[in-house]
Amino acid sequence: MNLQPKISLLIPVYNVENTLDACLNSAENQSLNEIEIICVDDGSTDHSFDILQKHAARDSRFILLRHNHNRGLFSARKTAVEKAAGQYIMFLDSDDTLVHHACAEAFRQIQTHNVDI
Repeated sequence: MNLQPKISLLIPVYNVENTLDACLNSAENQSLNEIEIICVDDGSTDHSFDILQKHAARDSRFILLRHNHNRGLFSARKTAVEKAAGQYIMFLDSDDTLVHHACAEAFRQIQTHNVDI
């Protein structure tokens, strides 16, 4: 049975092969398991998409999308938002990382304070 994820973690990707593994590892290792990790490769010309495929092969929470050519950050985020099925959306840049409890704490705060955005 597929349950709706609590959080859709959206990661736009463009030519970030040097930082991408750390970013994706931090997403994979979130203490909140009920997440989906939507990555949009925005026409990368380096090995970014290969790295995305490696992570997706070992974790079914990854959803990979790909633009044929670079359309820009806004377009990559829009593509990810349109695919998202989570109750809430959280953005992560591909050169950043999350602490282990980032999604769990964000979701806890949302629930505690009855936040709708």
